[in-house]
Amino acid sequence: MSDQNPAEPSSHPRTLVIIPTYNEAENLEWIISRVRDAAPEVEILVADDNSPDGTGEIADRLAAADGHVHVMHRRNKQGLGAAYLAGFDWGLDHGYDALIEMDADGSHQPEDLPRLIARLADADLVIGSRYVRGGGVENWPLYRQLISRGGSLWTRLMLGIKTRDATGGFRVFRRETLEGIGLDEVASAGYCFQVDLLWRTLKRGFRVVEVPITFVERERGNSKMSKAIFIEALIRTTLWGIAHRAEQLRDAGEKALENREKRRT
Repeated sequence: MSDQNPAEPSSHPRTLVIIPTYNEAENLEWIISRVRDAAPEVEILVADDNSPDGTGEIADRLAAADGHVHVMHRRNKQGLGAAYLAGFDWGLDHGYDALIEMDADGSHQPEDLPRLIARLADADLVIGSRYVRGGGVENWPLYRQLISRGGSLWTRLMLGIKTRDATGGFRVFRRETLEGIGLDEVASAGYCFQVDLLWRTLKRGFRVVEVPITFVERERGNSKMSKAIFIEALIRTTLWGIAHRAEQLRDAGEKALENREKRRT
């Protein structure tokens, strides 16, 4: 972790963009430059999982030159969810008001940051959504679109939620939201990490808003998505959905018994 202190607060809410990295040497300097241009007031935390391609060293160099950039060096590759959880802990400990999830490969366009941050004025979680009016994807083959849309649809059906892009990973959280959803209980590490956080947010009554974005497939480096990650998400979401439906049935049964007792008395 860098030994620099976060930049001095400004009139804006203190905002931290968390960028997990593993072998993103081709992209890191480019994406940080775009973030700094698009939203100069925000700060950036690079959470690097000991990338063998030198990503961590590049992050250190950028942090030494810019007080808005900070680095967390992690011992090994532990998954996207674990990197974000570590980043959330760091950001909360350092007093940020808003914390943002964003990919390092440019699929989440930094130029959308001001629009997403602005919507936090009337929301507790803002999701950059591919599947609301005005959103979309670029350069994805049909099978990737089917997997993504199918995953979001399955999640909505199983959990009974209205959020259209349940798996999207471009998100802005209020610190109060993260403090209120039980981050210490989150066990998901892969693709379903985003579903887990959304589900916890909705269950605790926080306000979720979707803002249209265009998701652009990476041009450089390799995707971290795998068949195992997708299957983990499918299984976990199904189990959460079964538990949710069982709880609904139990509550309905208890209410019916309660009403029957009232009619008898």
